[in-house]
Amino acid sequence: MLPNKQPNRSRTAHEYARERIRTAILSGELAAGTRLLQREIANDLDVSTTPVREALRDLATEGLIYLDAHRGAVVRSLDLDEVREIYEMRMALEPLMIRRVLGSITDERLAAAAELCERMAAEPDLSVWVDLNRRFHGLLSDEGDEGKLAQTLRSLRASASAYVSLSLDARPEQVGEANAEHRRLVELYRARDLDGIVAVTLQHLRNTLAAIEATHQEF
Repeated sequence: MLPNKQPNRSRTAHEYARERIRTAILSGELAAGTRLLQREIANDLDVSTTPVREALRDLATEGLIYLDAHRGAVVRSLDLDEVREIYEMRMALEPLMIRRVLGSITDERLAAAAELCERMAAEPDLSVWVDLNRRFHGLLSDEGDEGKLAQTLRSLRASASAYVSLSLDARPEQVGEANAEHRRLVELYRARDLDGIVAVTLQHLRNTLAAIEATHQEF
């Protein structure tokens, strides 16, 4: 099911399994409706079943799979109405988080965000780009925050990842547009321009949703 790749030894078996399964889902290697059998995945990845079980729990939280009482872990199908709701919620909540963190965001975090921008600009693998994109937005808003707002936004971004990956695959020019918007966001955060950050964030979310809607037949 999942060809094994030499794991980066800086990662745990749990992290390695989660990354491999997530990548396979986002790339379409594991199609909607596919049952994910713990023992089979563990054998494929040459790990024990414990990290696979932990990885599947994480992916269920992200919205990429669901846990069925009878069938076990199953790759979710994607629904356009759901993604619209996700982005409507993000457009309502992201400005709240921006206002909360803008006064305390550090130069170190902005430097890390700028580094992620450069990595995304050079990254040819869409599934990797999607993960870097999620980390970028988390770094600028809720890194280390365990409050309800932060947890909700992390869950929404994770749930959107599969949709983003598919839209980028159908409309690759969107990657360059998103990279430019990311660089602009870093500049605005450095200037502490609240209105500018909110405006660009909302436009960025609208652009992403429009790209997803334009490729809805893929879902």
